[in-house]
Amino acid sequence: MVKHFLSLASFTQHELSGLIEKAQSFSHQLQKPEKIPSLLQHKIIANVFYEPSTRTRCSFEVAAKRLGAEVINFVPENSSVKKGETVYDTLKTLESLGVESIVFRHSDDHLLDELKSAFHVPFINAGAGKLEHPTQGLLDLLTLYQEFEKLQGLKVAICGDIKHSRVAGSLMVAAKIFGIKIFLCGPESLKPSSQDPLIESADFDSILGEVDAVMMLRIQLERHESLELDAKSYHHQFGMNQRRQKLMQPHAIIMHPGPFNRGIEISDDMVEHPQSRIFKQMHNGVAARMAILDWAINRKDL
Repeated sequence: MVKHFLSLASFTQHELSGLIEKAQSFSHQLQKPEKIPSLLQHKIIANVFYEPSTRTRCSFEVAAKRLGAEVINFVPENSSVKKGETVYDTLKTLESLGVESIVFRHSDDHLLDELKSAFHVPFINAGAGKLEHPTQGLLDLLTLYQEFEKLQGLKVAICGDIKHSRVAGSLMVAAKIFGIKIFLCGPESLKPSSQDPLIESADFDSILGEVDAVMMLRIQLERHESLELDAKSYHHQFGMNQRRQKLMQPHAIIMHPGPFNRGIEISDDMVEHPQSRIFKQMHNGVAARMAILDWAINRKDL
């Protein structure tokens, strides 16, 4: 049976907990990478990214190579896409060449769901569309679990362009699975509506003293002509800075999926503040994606 990793919603709490435990084990093993077992030796993974990526693509490449796999980085600009080849034909070509898994990013929200039944290799959603970024969601859960040794009952504020954020989408899916309370903060026009009792809108400054973690999101000012805020005004109203950090509980952490715009959604001194776990998230991205690749390709039970 092909195991696709497309959405956190397709997993039970028990299954996601198993992936988190597996990722935690890989996180420890990454301290001595020479001792990591070659669980994917002789396997070939294709990174197929129709949208730009640094953290996700590179961490998948590192994760695959740590497990002994070879990696093909498909670049649409240098491929037959320029000659009119369809996404389906490109992916079928890669499958025919013998790749064992396709890590896929694309702007279409539903393309993976439409394609998956026609393939015999596992697809891994690397941020396809704007609905979910499930591998980011798993690494965020791993980061929270490492910090608090639990997920149930945690309180997390998300601030930024939540409506168009696939990172926020996966975190809100995970919240329903694990019982995490989510507070949506930022410009009202960029906050989605929710009927879930675990997800509610909140004033950013007012909620900071209650939460265990704050997930800052990049605001794409260039895409929001109707947003009547320049960078300086946005930072004043919604940015993570020293004043807001002092409103947080001492145990609370600052998170950000990256890329981050210093001086807009987060100030320079907060990126590597003692309460920041931003670069820890990046480290956890390798461990989480190692767990996903091992599960999908070796068809491990959780």
